[in-house]
Amino acid sequence: MANSSVLSTLSGSELRAMFAAATAWLERHVEAINAINVFPVPDGDTGTNMYLTMRSTLEEAYRADSDSVAAVLAAMSRGALMGARGNSGVILSQIIRGLASVAEERQHLDARGLAAGLVEAAGTAYKAVSQPVEGTMLTVMREAAAAAEGEAQRDEGDILAVVASATEAAREAVAKTPTLLPVLAEAGVVDAGGQGLYVMLEGFLRYLKGEEEIPAGPPVAREEIERDWLTVTSQMHQVGESLYGYCTEFLVCGRNLRSDDIQRRMVELGDSVLVVGDESLLRVHVHTDDPGAALSYCTAVGSVNQIKVDNIQAQAEEFLAAHKQQKAAAPSADIATVAVVAGEGMERVFQSMGVAAIVEGGPTMNPSTRQLLEAIERCPADRVVLVPNDKNIVMAAEQTLPMTRKEVRLVKTTSVPQGVAALLAFSPDEDLEANVEAMEEAKAGVRTVEVTRAIRTTSIGGLRIREGQCIAVVDGELKVARKTPEATVKAALGHLSMEEVSLITLYYGADTREAEARTLARELRRLHPQQDVEVVYGGQPHYYYIVSAE
Repeated sequence: MANSSVLSTLSGSELRAMFAAATAWLERHVEAINAINVFPVPDGDTGTNMYLTMRSTLEEAYRADSDSVAAVLAAMSRGALMGARGNSGVILSQIIRGLASVAEERQHLDARGLAAGLVEAAGTAYKAVSQPVEGTMLTVMREAAAAAEGEAQRDEGDILAVVASATEAAREAVAKTPTLLPVLAEAGVVDAGGQGLYVMLEGFLRYLKGEEEIPAGPPVAREEIERDWLTVTSQMHQVGESLYGYCTEFLVCGRNLRSDDIQRRMVELGDSVLVVGDESLLRVHVHTDDPGAALSYCTAVGSVNQIKVDNIQAQAEEFLAAHKQQKAAAPSADIATVAVVAGEGMERVFQSMGVAAIVEGGPTMNPSTRQLLEAIERCPADRVVLVPNDKNIVMAAEQTLPMTRKEVRLVKTTSVPQGVAALLAFSPDEDLEANVEAMEEAKAGVRTVEVTRAIRTTSIGGLRIREGQCIAVVDGELKVARKTPEATVKAALGHLSMEEVSLITLYYGADTREAEARTLARELRRLHPQQDVEVVYGGQPHYYYIVSAE
């Protein structure tokens, strides 16, 4: 939109176009935002979560029953809530909700109305967080809203001027986040969510100045793609035998993605090829002997995430087991459980504990509110316990509670070991409240060690870390850096009071060989003869080991 004169109002369609342009601008910055991570672990996903939340927002916006500002923003609010992913996505959904609440019954939005909406958006976002922390995207939103309000009160009703003031204030607020949150300063980064919010406001401004292109038409409905995807890929895994060894799936984000080119390359690498989506978001499925080649090709054309590589034979066995379990499930079950899990081995662990529905997700692949809600609705019971198993999924899980007629309780597990302990404490013979109490108590008695590789050189909590070193996060705190994953596990256990531990469970990941895990277990039995040590294949991405100590 060119700025030939003072822009006094926005229609609903213009507002939608402004958000579409900002989402396209955000898409270009996804990887840069993902890279802003306090811990140097390879699971930065703030940019991805915000972008996918906005895609869901726009999908619903294009379904609005009129072009009034009220109708478009109400639709956007619904889309954002259902599509919210991760903490940043949930906060973003609350920002849009606040903006929508001010626009009720409005046909157009003027400069003061937009500023008032931004102020309400900031307030709504703060209320959504139980313990707001300054130096985050909440601070950035508040400062941007305050600047917009001040500009609206003194200018001639120019929307461009209001957005420009909000954008500049956001830029300054992002730069100051390390002064408000010491951990950011120590890590040498700004707040990722705040940066994402600034990028979106910058996208608004670029649109109003005529510098940002408006995407042609609505994005492909991602949830519809997911449903079709699950149907088609499950059929692929039921018929015939593949000549190749690994079922490889991933998501490609980018601009002007050429699905035909990607499909041709995948066909060269294997069989059972499926490529679906649009020019900015594609899902890829291929059976191949060389998953690395498939990933390398696609990283050259876009950003690759949500990677899943499964042994085909193991996958077939898992499908049959799941199918049998589904048939045997009692439709009259009194209480059902839902868990969020990443990794084929982890899925089997949770299935063995009687989980009624599993949502695939974890670091770098946070499920949306809609996906969690659909899993709850699939359960053959009117009472459900949900275990998210990741701190960045808890807020999205909370959003589901008022959205279903079922009686749902959330046990806020923030790691897989906590989830396992909670489910082991679950008893179908007890009532809902007694189960929740037992599960909460059980998760509190578990210590978690997560071992991965540092993606950059930094300093956290006085610990100097070099890029490429193996690092251990112990109960959410970065504690150890060593040369090998096994040395890192042994050092990390030194930060626990082992006299309080009776069982150590090693869940080894997709990038760890079973022989290495079993050798580590033997060494741990020698070092800690008073504790039992178990080895379980988790198959989780990114993390060599997830260790449970209880």
